[in-house]
Amino acid sequence: MVVAMEVDSESNLLQRKQSLYHSLDESFEIGKEVYRGQQYSQIYYARLHLMRTLLYSLLPNWKPHLPVCTVLGLEEGKECIIVGTLYKHMKLKPSVLDEYSKERSAAPLVQRHNFTHPDDNLVLEDESGRVKLSGSVLLPSTYVTGMIAALHGKETSAGDFLVEDVLEAGLPQQIERPIDLGEDKYVVFVSGLSVGRSSSNPLQFQLFVDHITGHLGDVKEQNIAAQIVQVVIAGNSVEVPHGLLNGQNLGSKDQSRLFEPIKELDILLTQIAASIPLDIVPGSSDPANFALPQQPLHRCLFPGSSAYNTFRSCTNPHCFELDNIRFLGTSGQNIDDLGKYSEANSSIEFMERTLRWRHLAPTAPNTLGCYPFTDKDPFYVETCPHVYFVGNQDKFETRLIKGSEGQMVRLICIPRFADTGVAVVLNIRNLECHTLSFATQIHSLEEGDLCKLAPREMLAARPVMTCGKEEE
Repeated sequence: MVVAMEVDSESNLLQRKQSLYHSLDESFEIGKEVYRGQQYSQIYYARLHLMRTLLYSLLPNWKPHLPVCTVLGLEEGKECIIVGTLYKHMKLKPSVLDEYSKERSAAPLVQRHNFTHPDDNLVLEDESGRVKLSGSVLLPSTYVTGMIAALHGKETSAGDFLVEDVLEAGLPQQIERPIDLGEDKYVVFVSGLSVGRSSSNPLQFQLFVDHITGHLGDVKEQNIAAQIVQVVIAGNSVEVPHGLLNGQNLGSKDQSRLFEPIKELDILLTQIAASIPLDIVPGSSDPANFALPQQPLHRCLFPGSSAYNTFRSCTNPHCFELDNIRFLGTSGQNIDDLGKYSEANSSIEFMERTLRWRHLAPTAPNTLGCYPFTDKDPFYVETCPHVYFVGNQDKFETRLIKGSEGQMVRLICIPRFADTGVAVVLNIRNLECHTLSFATQIHSLEEGDLCKLAPREMLAARPVMTCGKEEE
């Protein structure tokens, strides 16, 4: 259902456009899952079963003349295809025992940003065994533990498997995108607000709130802002002083300091929810569970904004549809972890790999914490999204990628707002996106031209767009 923008001449109110929203977070909800001491082997088995079935279906169009073998069934010099889980031996990979021994020594701990090394090597493992991989086709710097692939090659006299070609899953099937939505509608992405950080500038976020809700700009800009149909906050919304989280009981004064950033965030979110549908996704610094998938932030944390039916607390990863456009995204932990254990030119390249591998978090549970599911792997990408976003990145990046069956996906890296003052705006009609900068100036939604910010107090009498209503 679409409600066109109308201008009420008597009350001078602008009517915000609306879109049909459908949440698809159910697969990421732990729900009635019960932990009974199970280990992580079961999620690896579930992942291997899903991906192997998929890769087997692709083999007839790839190498139909070659037999498929298990690791145990390899024969020296005989070309074949093996399918399994990659494991990456890393010389610099952190070890709990190493960290413990270093803590007890006088040598200082050096925090590394990337643990790759030229001596890293890959192993492929299935239910029957494991074999070391060799050759120049499969670069250890590109792949990570947990990725599933089909490999063409042969066993050498040294007992290695010499890889000659690699088959990845590729982009999954995609639901048909509406050919023409007829009118511009915008989704605004923001992440890394870090409310409560000592160095954060509260004016930046207030300017952002005022702009998208129609308090800033002239009538032309407000008409454009009225086309914003959804706001997504992709993680790390608050930052609690680390000194308070020392495992000891807190006094009433420290408890107040602990909750102050959340109260401040709720005040700002209430202003958004009163006007625009809002999704908030937890991140690594938010008061949510650590392991992926992170469950929705409890509504009791947001007494003001949760009173509106436009406020939604969502899982991380987060998946939803807006006017039959499918969105999928995370708060950035999956991409950050790939950056530690593999190499790429940019974050957007890591994002593309996860889609082509059909797995949001291939490094989980090896180096990225996740819940030990027993009968499924929720990070398996079954349906290709139209928009794939990742929050809390160093800078804004975007790319439009295409699949072999005509799939088109808009990839978006959302920068940390507290560091950059930048939000991202996507037009769901044509999947084009650009940035809004609130550092010292902002981009016009329509033309991308820079315009000076008018003082807020001079705009107090400007019309305000309304959309959300309080729930009974």
